[in-house]
Order: sequence, then C-alpha cells, then structure tokens
Amino acid sequence: MLTLPDGGSLKVTNLHKIFWPKLKLTKGDLIRYYVEAAPLILPAVADRPLVMKRFPNGISGEPFYQHRATAPPPGVRVEDVGEADGSTRPQIVGGDLTTLLYMAQLAAISQDPWFSRVGSPGVADYVALDLDPMPDVTFAQVLDVARWIRDELGALGAVGYPKTSGADGAHIYIKLPPDTPYDAGLLFCQIVATVVAQKHPKQATVERSVKLRGRRVYVDFLQNIPGKTLATAYSARASEYAGVSTPLTWREVDQGVERESFTIRTAPARFRAVGDLWAAFRSSKGVDLGRAARYRAKR
Repeated sequence: MLTLPDGGSLKVTNLHKIFWPKLKLTKGDLIRYYVEAAPLILPAVADRPLVMKRFPNGISGEPFYQHRATAPPPGVRVEDVGEADGSTRPQIVGGDLTTLLYMAQLAAISQDPWFSRVGSPGVADYVALDLDPMPDVTFAQVLDVARWIRDELGALGAVGYPKTSGADGAHIYIKLPPDTPYDAGLLFCQIVATVVAQKHPKQATVERSVKLRGRRVYVDFLQNIPGKTLATAYSARASEYAGVSTPLTWREVDQGVERESFTIRTAPARFRAVGDLWAAFRSSKGVDLGRAARYRAKR
C-alpha cells in the first residue's frame, strides 16, 4: 500500500515484476520515477482524458489499449467523455498523483493525453509534429528535421517546443489560440510538414506508405485529430532503454543530444537541474493561423 502526500493511499502489487528485461527495471522502478516526476508531468496532463496502453507482461509482452475506465479506486478521476456517435464513456482524466500512480499500477507505462480538455473535447489546445525515423536513420537526422521545422515555424511567427519522444524520434509542439477546432490545427501541421518535406526530400517525408519512405524521417501530422494521443512531456516510454519523453532547449537540439541519455533512471536528476522546460510551452501564445493560411497561399 502506498501512502500519498494528501493522506490517501493506493494499493499496488507486483512491484518486483520486470517491465524492462534487458535493464532489469521493474514496475516499482516505474512508480518511483512517476513519484519523482509528478510535479512536472501532472500539469501537462491536467484535465485531459487519457488513453492507457497497458503492458501487463512488460515491454516484451503484447500490449493493449484501454479507453474506458473500469472500477478505479477512490481518488482516481473519471469523467464521461463524448464519442463521435454522440454516446459517452467513462474515461480516466489526468492531473493528480493518485491517478498517475494508479495507471502505472495497471502497467500503463506512458501518459497519453488528448490534445483537448475534458470540458471542451472539440477544441485542441495545441498541435504536434511527430518525427518518426525509419530504420537505420540516426537521431542526428531527426534533429536536423526538427531544426528545419523550427525555421518554417519562425517564418510563420510561431514557436515550436521540442522534446524527445522517449522512443526513437522527437516531437515538436505548437500552442494554438483559444477555441481552435482540431481541423484547423491539423491543416496548420500539414502545411508545415509538407513544406519541410518538399525542401528536404532526401531527409524528410510525409509519405504515409511505410514502404515508400526510404531512409528518411516521417513527419507525421496526422496525430492531430480527436482522440489521437502522443506521449506527453516527462512520460516514461516502453522503449528498450526505458526512455523518458524529455523537453529540450533549441540550443540542445543545435548542439546535438542522444535520445538514450534520458531514461527513468537519469531523467529525474536532469529535471532537478534544469527545472520545468515545458512550462514555457504551456504559457506560450497561440500561433496566428491566419498568417499560416497566407503563407500557404504564397507557396
């Protein structure tokens, strides 16, 4: 039984169960990481429906997705979330320590929030470009593509916020203005991704067919639709190296980093040293979508 800072408690089991076989890291190690990272990760998922990708047998076993909350203990936030057909389902909503640790107890290694909040499911607060390298593509090439995206965003007067994915690639997040529907954010990302791929066709692609991507970085703008998720900043990941999705400065992107440097073992020390780099993203001003439309017309 875990005793929580607010005086509550949470039943946890099988803390010695191996989640990362090569590293001999356990469910207990995952929970310990989330206790340390909670002050940073909870603001990133607050009020957002969460999709659970559960790994009951560790990262070597078959995972499964769970959207619907089923009999959570007291203290875990659950809200009825609307679906496309007009129905609702009970879904876990992030923002408190009990919920975070309960999900880890269920072997949901990552924290995967919606881009919208539970009270406004049709309104995206931000968009993201998912940089997904094909096999044998180096992380240095991923960072090259990230810099080119930064340049295109700069031409639009927009600011992107980079982070490692915690797995193979990287994510670039951009804040949207209030009351932006998902479709508008998706179109904005499609414009930026397409321009980057056209300017750097040997290194980047928006080709949806895996067979046609070659040794390039796939700039995925299709995550920006209702119900789709990406692992949030500070989330642990089910990668071989037990990665953490770690916010970066653009200076670090320019100088180069190794994705394997940020793990559930090493990331807490970094966070204590640099603080919450993602706070700047959360407080940033939304991009001018009208300017993006004019930019598109000039292409």
